Amino acid sequence: MATVVVFGATGYSGEAIAAELARRGHQVTGVSRTAEPDVTKDGVRLVRGSVEDAAEVADLAKGADVVVVAVHASAGAKEMREYLPGLLEATSGARIGFMGGAGSLHVAEGGPLLVEGPDFPDQFKGEALAHKAVLDALRQTDESVDWFYVSPAAGYGSYAPGETTGTFRIGGDVLLTDAEGNSRLSAGDLAKAFADEIERPAHRRARLHVAY
Repeated sequence: MATVVVFGATGYSGEAIAAELARRGHQVTGVSRTAEPDVTKDGVRLVRGSVEDAAEVADLAKGADVVVVAVHASAGAKEMREYLPGLLEATSGARIGFMGGAGSLHVAEGGPLLVEGPDFPDQFKGEALAHKAVLDALRQTDESVDWFYVSPAAGYGSYAPGETTGTFRIGGDVLLTDAEGNSRLSAGDLAKAFADEIERPAHRRARLHVAY
């Protein structure tokens, strides 16, 4: 059993990840700016806090085996890349898993990024580029920093919840699509893939992409 702290635990992805980890028997603390303090939901103890405050992160992450960051990279007072160094220092000693986006995936081997395509929605470009900046920064960190970064399918989100199947594919830096060219994933299956990586680490200092 691992001790896990999930930042963004009341969001679409973070809530699913925290609940899946608790269901598997892990000790999970969920952190959110909007959480009601000292409430337990789906086996997750919720506390109020911010991933942007390094001192607060250090206190909450004390003794954690894994820290999950499932917040928008461009939300809050500043972009995550600005406070990432403090975040990594505050979580030193724990493995840290980032919930990222799909925009930084290549549409084909050696091809352009999804976010660079003409059909990528303008309203999501800022967030996609902010998540890409976090991944780029992680790849430049010292080898001692134990991180992994998860990119979901292109069609992932609360607008397309889908069904939890327990069956999905794991890729790397190239977008996965089905026979019809669609790239989809439910929050339940994203959470399963995230929990699998925590329980059986296979992507140290690397990105994994999850889709059907």
